[in-house]
Amino acid sequence: MKFVISSTELLGHLASINKVISSKHTLPILDNFLFNLQNSELVITATDLETTMITRIELDNAEGEGIIALEARRLTTMLREFPEQPLTFEIDMDTLKVEILSENGKFSIVGQNGEDFPQLPEIQEENSTSLKLSSNMFSVGINKTLFATADDELRPVMNGIFIEILPESITFVASDSHKLVRYRRLDVKLASSAKFILPKKPASLLKNILPSDETEITLQTDKNNAFFSINGYQLICRLVEGEYPTYDAVIPTNNPYKVIADRLAIANTIKRVAVFSNQASNLIKIKLEPNQLIISAQDIDFSISAYEKLNCQYDGEEMEIGFKSVFLTEILLNINSSSVVFELSDPSRAGLILPLDKDNTTEDELMLLMPMMINS
Repeated sequence: MKFVISSTELLGHLASINKVISSKHTLPILDNFLFNLQNSELVITATDLETTMITRIELDNAEGEGIIALEARRLTTMLREFPEQPLTFEIDMDTLKVEILSENGKFSIVGQNGEDFPQLPEIQEENSTSLKLSSNMFSVGINKTLFATADDELRPVMNGIFIEILPESITFVASDSHKLVRYRRLDVKLASSAKFILPKKPASLLKNILPSDETEITLQTDKNNAFFSINGYQLICRLVEGEYPTYDAVIPTNNPYKVIADRLAIANTIKRVAVFSNQASNLIKIKLEPNQLIISAQDIDFSISAYEKLNCQYDGEEMEIGFKSVFLTEILLNINSSSVVFELSDPSRAGLILPLDKDNTTEDELMLLMPMMINS
């Protein structure tokens, strides 16, 4: 088996799927990429058994066919040091010896039998749903919600993004029980429906390969797995088992206190003031006064404190509420609008943070943050 390929093209494809490979596994074969050459098409696969990524490269110069597993770390490390040039791979399928010929040298490695590589899951057609979606829409949904997913071993359903696809809407939800994000698009027209929990790792991988345009992606789901196809890449992942909590029940609907303020001004103020908060709690207090926000923090143990005043649009009664500064800053930095709306009811109930301006009227974006107890 022999083929010629550009060093930078090969590195680009390997870098895209390399993050699938995990350092925590019990099968040595999982440290490898699977190279499968068939009819001048090179198919490269990486997997950790839970998530699999496949990329395809059309070759102009290829001889023979076969499959072989090649060590991922050594191959990618070597390719990073090459300038752009053609590389010739000569593979003896009997001995599994691989010679990589460059313009000025030769590199020899020994592969492993490709037959030992795990078999890929296949779609269960009788329980499957197939959809075609906008890459940009899916990419934005993942970007808006991924940061709010949990790391909870006791409740694995919280460790992913809940995606609900209906004929006229698609909703992305993530929560770690402190904060919740719901991003919904109302500009879809689909023939079928689906709902599933996408784990955090494949969501992160999709975030890196999804183009921010209207490129069409194909999504197939069955009871256990999701199959994404986009621009020559395929991602297969095992879905999180279980029912996602009824998230709508925790979103307060009666919020009489509404504040409009500059998003970055609040975020930057919080960053400065939070330096003076208690390191264990990261508590900051937000006091609402007519057309004014007062953001304060203190650490009694070290006798330090800080506060800053900000102009805002508010004409309600005075009120004070506490939030964890790290979570509130994270939420504000994941909203694109120049101004945000805080919708509050009382210091013991969750606060909503919404964008004031929308680039797309079919978007519905909501961020929720649970308050912290303020010690008087």
